Amino acid sequence: MDLSLLKTFLAVHRSGSLTAAARQVGRSQSTVTAQIRTLEEQMGQQLFLRMPRGVVPTSVADELAAEAGPHVDALATIAERGVAGRTTPFTKPMHLAGPAELMSTRVLAALAPLIHDGLRLRVTLGLTDELLAGLPDGRFDLVISTHRPRGKAIASVPLTDEEFVLVAAPRLAALVDGGQLRREGPVALRELPLISYAEDRPIIRRYWRTVFGTRPTSSPAVVVPDLRGVLTATVAGAGITVLPRYLCAKELASGALVPLLEPEIPPINTLYLAYRVGTENAPSIAAIRARLLMQAPSW
Repeated sequence: MDLSLLKTFLAVHRSGSLTAAARQVGRSQSTVTAQIRTLEEQMGQQLFLRMPRGVVPTSVADELAAEAGPHVDALATIAERGVAGRTTPFTKPMHLAGPAELMSTRVLAALAPLIHDGLRLRVTLGLTDELLAGLPDGRFDLVISTHRPRGKAIASVPLTDEEFVLVAAPRLAALVDGGQLRREGPVALRELPLISYAEDRPIIRRYWRTVFGTRPTSSPAVVVPDLRGVLTATVAGAGITVLPRYLCAKELASGALVPLLEPEIPPINTLYLAYRVGTENAPSIAAIRARLLMQAPSW
C-alpha cells in the first residue's frame, strides 16, 4: 500500500475535512479526494461518509487509523530526522500561535536560544479557539491554548498554571476596606471602576466566581482587548482589574500595583501546549516542546 495514500488518509481522518487535509499534506483537494478514492478501492470498503461540512470516518477508517497511524507517524519522524541531520532539528519555519500577552512576555524569550540552533519562528497572536482551528489544517505547528483542546486531531500537554490576582494602583487600593472585602466580598469594591479586556469580563468573572462565589454585577468602565493595555490603565489608576500574576509581577514587586486580596486558594487557569496528533515526536516539535516545558515553571 502506498505510504502517501496512508499519510493523506490520516490527515483526513484527524482533521475531518478534505480541505484541511489538503493544506496539511500540501496537495490540492481534488488530489486528496482521488487518493482517498484510490485507497477505498484498494481496500474494497468505504472509509468516509461525505457530509455537508467535512467527512465522517466509518468504523473501517477508525480501525485503519489506529493500526497504521503510529507506524506512519514513526516513519515521518525518521524522515525528518534524516533531513535535519545532526546539527539542527529544524528543517523549515515553525509556526507557533498563542495569546498575545504570554507570547510577548514569556514564550519568545524562552525560545530565544533555539534561534541559534537553527529555529526559524513564525508567530501568530490571537484567541485560543480561532488558533486551535488552524492546527488540524496545518496553518500552525503548535498552539498555546488557554483551555484544554478537544478533538481527535489535536493532542496537548499541560504547560503551566497562570494565577490570577485582583489589583489596583496604590491610590485606589487605599480606598478599599480590606476587612470588609474579606467579610462581604465585592460589595467593598462597588464604587471602583472595573477594567477588562472584554465586555463580558471573562477573567473577572472567573475570579469573582472562585473567590467570592458570585458574579460581577457592574459593567467595565474601560475595555482594552489586550491585557497589557489593561495593565497600563490599572497602573495609571483608571480602575481595578484581575490580571495573571506573571503579567504584573514587576508592578507588584515595585509597588506600582497592590493586591487587594490574597485568597488562601487563588484562582488559576491551566495553559496547554497543543499540536497535531502524530507530530509530537517530530524533532522540531519535540525540541520546542521540551524547551517550553522546561521554562514554563519559572513563569
